[in-house]
Amino acid sequence: MLKTFHASLYRDRNGYSAQCLEVDIVSQGATKEAALANLKEAVELYFEPPQAHPMPEIHAFEVDLAAAETASVS
Repeated sequence: MLKTFHASLYRDRNGYSAQCLEVDIVSQGATKEAALANLKEAVELYFEPPQAHPMPEIHAFEVDLAAAETASVS
């Protein structure tokens, strides 16, 4: 099924960025054509049916934020 989407295209430091206006997806490319092609691929992948994956392992970790604040003040 074909559906038409629209893109906002703008130049940035690395080439061009293209943003789909209907779905919140952005892609980049060295040229306008490359940015739009990359955006098209990203939108196609976004709408691909989900596939089952094994459950990831979840791990907790602690960060000492006081140490980070002291390091940035120095």
